[in-house]
Amino acid sequence: MKTEQKIVAPSRRSFIIKTGGATLSAAAVAMLAGGGTLISASAAYADAATDIGILNTALGAELQAIAAYQLGAESGLLKPDVKSLAITFQGHHKEHADVLRSTVKKLGGTAVEALKDYGFPVVTLKSQTDVLQFAAGLEKGAISAYLGAVPQFENRDLAKAAASILGDEAMHWAVLRSALGEVPVPSAFME
Repeated sequence: MKTEQKIVAPSRRSFIIKTGGATLSAAAVAMLAGGGTLISASAAYADAATDIGILNTALGAELQAIAAYQLGAESGLLKPDVKSLAITFQGHHKEHADVLRSTVKKLGGTAVEALKDYGFPVVTLKSQTDVLQFAAGLEKGAISAYLGAVPQFENRDLAKAAASILGDEAMHWAVLRSALGEVPVPSAFME
């Protein structure tokens, strides 16, 4: 009897360790328009295992972000305008997750699932500032993770699409820093 193995999403931190946003390029828009995946049917290739692994790790990070923004939105700590922003950013992460999930499936892989508990530091979130700092930290981690992942893709179309998601994550980070009263873009290069 064959047992089904359940795949769970890795954390953003694990994504950063393993792999070392909203304006999209024309190529990324074209890829995303093709059935909600990051590649077209003609872009399939023989050895997609590496790319499936990277995509699943990215999907895990997006699922973590969705859960984090849900936590922030339900915390009761956010002012209405900031809560609206958090829900908007959560929506972006849901779109990223949907496309990543579809792409993994299109490549013949099994998409990871959200974790039941991400171990978020709930007890330390006592103010809007705490929630914004937590979210900004996750977004910065996502930037680093995508920076590490982009050059690792075997399929260059996937690298381009991941770079467009990276841009969205960078915009989230800048907006959150601005909301915290920090310089939105503190340096010319990301670490």
